[in-house]
Amino acid sequence: MPVNKVTWQQVGHVTEPGRYMFRFGWLTIAPEDLAIWTQFPDASFTLVQTSAPPLAAETDEPMAETDELHLGAFELRVGSPPSRHGRELVDEVELESQSSV
Repeated sequence: MPVNKVTWQQVGHVTEPGRYMFRFGWLTIAPEDLAIWTQFPDASFTLVQTSAPPLAAETDEPMAETDELHLGAFELRVGSPPSRHGRELVDEVELESQSSV
């Protein structure tokens, strides 16, 4: 089974976390994913298929048969320097995550 990966460029350099429709299905992008892409714009993420769309059990409407995906492990390109602005964003996301615990 091939491992599918996606880059920030392939998802249109999205700037907000959320759920987006792409040719390969629905992709949920978390704030932490964007922080990594901001710091390392050339990073590629593994696409991970989820079992069901969010809140699918709470609706009476029929759901279309599309893949639901989120971003998994990421790889950095060799020689890809981090972005200075990205490090600040990663620090901010880490602080938000720690304060919500």
